Amino acid sequence: MELKEILNTMHQEDIDSLIVLKPENIAYLTGFKPTTSSVLILKDESVLFTPKMEIDDASAQSGIQIEELKSMDGIKKCLKGTLGIEDSMTVSTYKKLCNDFETEVTDIIESSRILKSDDEVKSIKKAIEIAESSLLNTDISGTENKVAAELEYNMRIKESMKPAFETIVASGIRSSLPHATVSSHNLEKPVVVDWGAVWNNYCSDTTRTIIESEKHTEIFEIVLEAQKKAIKVIKPGIKASYVDKVARDIIGEYGYADSFIHSTGHGLGLEVHEKPSISKNDQSKLQKGMVITVEPGIYIKGEFGVRIEDVIHVKNRSTVLNKMKKKLDF
Repeated sequence: MELKEILNTMHQEDIDSLIVLKPENIAYLTGFKPTTSSVLILKDESVLFTPKMEIDDASAQSGIQIEELKSMDGIKKCLKGTLGIEDSMTVSTYKKLCNDFETEVTDIIESSRILKSDDEVKSIKKAIEIAESSLLNTDISGTENKVAAELEYNMRIKESMKPAFETIVASGIRSSLPHATVSSHNLEKPVVVDWGAVWNNYCSDTTRTIIESEKHTEIFEIVLEAQKKAIKVIKPGIKASYVDKVARDIIGEYGYADSFIHSTGHGLGLEVHEKPSISKNDQSKLQKGMVITVEPGIYIKGEFGVRIEDVIHVKNRSTVLNKMKKKLDF
């Protein structure tokens, strides 16, 4: 959504000024993602307040007027009427900026970010490309820490801005922990690798599980079937909860319902986790232009786990943006 359309929506909701603090929201509207505290005030004549140390970068990247952030009192003078605020605003910031105004919590920007433009999708696809080629050039041997470090190094030299999140390399019994932190343990099969790159501020998020035994293969094939069938039903108008149900029902049919212990996926973009949530509790309908992940998994406590995750562009039907094959041999 263009900035002009955001302003139109504000007027429709009787919001005179919108205070934007979240770096991802500032990046979405201005093209500049601050690394220090910045404040974007959206109104008829919008202005981005940023510390002196970032003014040059902000001026080069932002199409919105830039002013130096000196004090909250200076920002307060720009505010008028009813203020729109993000739900992430801290109490201390609220007291400094909003005490003298009527306020309304709004998700106008997050609602706009749900639908990705062609340029946004291109950035996500580039982040996926960087991440996938980086893993294929990583030596999957040694310790979990070593593999994670090499993978992140490879992504950086391929021009990822940073890892999209803390890389997960969990092997052997530790693969049964969905969000295991890396350790100094030597690799054992299976090996779950969950990793992502960042290109032009947009994230990728992929998981592959490297398997070895017959039991690993059995569980892998169940997870893969669940993922394929969930992806197949994705199209505009389908509820997010239904996609989750399809994946969950397949895993349940094989007797592993209690071993699928997280949601099936989530929105992806400037943040790794965005709306919608592909879970049983999200009754929102998928829309053309959304980018989501589908990542079913089975985690057998005390034994091992398997997860497979790909990024999906919701068009007239589902389009998988990943190019990497599901079963990897290292």
